[in-house]
Amino acid sequence: MNNNQRNEAYNQYVEARIPRTKPWPSLFNSFWVGGVICLLGQAIDTLILYWFPSISEQNAWAWTLIVLIFLASFLTGVGVYDKIGKFAGGGSIVPITGFSNSISSPAIEFKHEGIIYGTCVKMFTIAGPVIVVGVVASVVVGIIYWIIGLF
Repeated sequence: MNNNQRNEAYNQYVEARIPRTKPWPSLFNSFWVGGVICLLGQAIDTLILYWFPSISEQNAWAWTLIVLIFLASFLTGVGVYDKIGKFAGGGSIVPITGFSNSISSPAIEFKHEGIIYGTCVKMFTIAGPVIVVGVVASVVVGIIYWIIGLF
């Protein structure tokens, strides 16, 4: 058996073993779960503004993000967020909660390797590039904004 035949046999084996998903139920679940997460964020923001009338809207947004990050990290730690992700797919990757999950998961998974080489290193394997791109993009946009302001 030559390499092409082996590759073809392997591809057929993999194709037979890949679990099949139904696209429409997956899309529907993704849509409504993502919507519920966003609705939860709006409800938290509204409740913060209601309970603390002296707080500004901008500060309420910051506290809302803090609560959403905490909830996503907590649910990741107790194993619930993974089940939500399996059910909802992309709907569970609503930006702030998905990013919180992507940092919390490796930190929890690799904690047995120690605080530095396990938790810290693995935690920033995913988050590091996102943070770097965000910082660089904000600097570039800031410079462009500054240059436009000169004219």
